[in-house]
Amino acid sequence: MGSVSKVFSVILRLGELACAAIIVGLLGWFLARVDEANVHTDPRIIYTMVIACIALALSIVLLPPFTYSFMAFPLDFIFFVLFLVAFCLLETLTGNKPCNSSWYLTYWGYYWGGFFRTPTVTIIGPSDIGWSGCASWKANLAFNFILSIVYLMNAGLGFYVVMKYREEKKAYRAAAQPGKTYNQPVAA
Repeated sequence: MGSVSKVFSVILRLGELACAAIIVGLLGWFLARVDEANVHTDPRIIYTMVIACIALALSIVLLPPFTYSFMAFPLDFIFFVLFLVAFCLLETLTGNKPCNSSWYLTYWGYYWGGFFRTPTVTIIGPSDIGWSGCASWKANLAFNFILSIVYLMNAGLGFYVVMKYREEKKAYRAAAQPGKTYNQPVAA
């Protein structure tokens, strides 16, 4: 483990921490509004919130560039897949028109803007809710995608460091015992 890989590891873990904190903050604010309105929460948002909270804790634990943080590359790959799934699930809610979809108008934008407090409001189009929470929804989608890519990069870095460490360890063993060879089949 060289110092360059340790620096990159810390930078990537800080990126994971920041992205997960932003996702938790955005979704936490939205879930507070939904709870205030006493309505159901979309399961896709709950899924994203749960894995973001776990990722937040994981990035804090794996932040120091010790050997165990590089050995966690399979876990990083799993979180890459989890956040890619979360991104796809959230993206399918709104499709290719994020702030014009019916889901956005009747759910995210409606509760984000607090329009549930006024029972006489009739939502017909985006102008009725004044684009409430549109930037937050797009930020949520963006940070989910960015976080998945950061986890993929960290998994790649961890895999590289672990493989390099194994090669160095094998070379050290070969140098320590010159007559003995490794990785050769044993003759019966």
